[in-house]
Amino acid sequence: MKLAGKTIALIVAAGSGSRSGQETPKQYRRIAGRSVLAHALDRLRHPAIDALQVVIGEGQEQLYADAIGERPLPPPVIGGATRQQSVRNGLEQLAARGSPGAVLIHDAARPFVPPDVVDRLVAALGDDDGAVPVLPVADSLASADEALGDPVTRERLVRVQTPQAFRFDPILAAHRAWSGAADATDDAQVARAAGLRVAAVAGDRALEKLTFAEDFAEAERRLAAAMIQRTGLGLDVHAFTSGDHLWLGGIRIAHQRGLAGHSDADVVLHAITDALLGAIGEGDIGLHFPPSDPQWKGAPSSLFVEHALRLVERRDGRIVHVDVTIICEAPRIGPHREAIRDKVAALLRLPRGRVSIKATTTEHLGFTGRGEGIAAQAIATITEPEGE
Repeated sequence: MKLAGKTIALIVAAGSGSRSGQETPKQYRRIAGRSVLAHALDRLRHPAIDALQVVIGEGQEQLYADAIGERPLPPPVIGGATRQQSVRNGLEQLAARGSPGAVLIHDAARPFVPPDVVDRLVAALGDDDGAVPVLPVADSLASADEALGDPVTRERLVRVQTPQAFRFDPILAAHRAWSGAADATDDAQVARAAGLRVAAVAGDRALEKLTFAEDFAEAERRLAAAMIQRTGLGLDVHAFTSGDHLWLGGIRIAHQRGLAGHSDADVVLHAITDALLGAIGEGDIGLHFPPSDPQWKGAPSSLFVEHALRLVERRDGRIVHVDVTIICEAPRIGPHREAIRDKVAALLRLPRGRVSIKATTTEHLGFTGRGEGIAAQAIATITEPEGE
């Protein structure tokens, strides 16, 4: 039975994530193309949940914006010095907007929420003040200091997970009344201290918390099977014109002639842009940057590549590899090859080993062989979640 009033999921993403061994807080790290926080948000889009609210740490606003992309969400709530304070800040914000009937409080570090766990939690609120998902303890337990101590019975012991569901008014009152000397490890602890009845429902191994570096590696391996690979092709041609330089792959190269074009006529970056757009089925460069639009006159082609990259990332995609062939008689590409490779890798935020720059001639055949212009072909390989 669903309670009267809205059910809101409150996602706590305010921690520093220091135990993951990375400088970036773990909720903002990427797994299979999207942030841990984005995975959590997407899994909580459930028919029983009416809205999502995120609590973040102070100073994490840009990390949060980058992590959620264009997902339509209310502004994040700024958390406190402890998890309990962060949850309370979130609850107080929900109360100020008009208290919902129920709230699911969830740690962003458990990003893979199965929908049937949400079903069980919401159903349990028909009879209890709160409900938490739990798993049985399978391992042998013992006390330990410097040496292994006495065994501890596993009977009646469970592992507690999130999300944890509560009737809203009682859990808000419980957080307001909390006077524990230490930070509460979860909201069920706060609820029990206030005398609330908290039911246990079956949890799920998918809700394991991402804490250490090996946890992220395992999650990446698990999700890789759900990613699909897509490939796009790009081709661009520009004729020579008067000038003393030209642009190739974002590198200015001195030459007795320039390249004609509405922008800076960088055939390499134009071909890469078209390859990326093709991989995600988003048309071609002319569709996004019409030559008739005066704002692109003389524009650096890096803007086009950055736009295509944002479109890939908006789909939670990742660029795996880019391969470019430059076709011309002159200038000689060899002396500039590594500089072009480094520039393209930087634009695409890729290791240079995932960028290939090649050059060839047409043995004086065709317009490039006659020295009338330069052509470039590009192939881009990306991965993205299946179903995009």
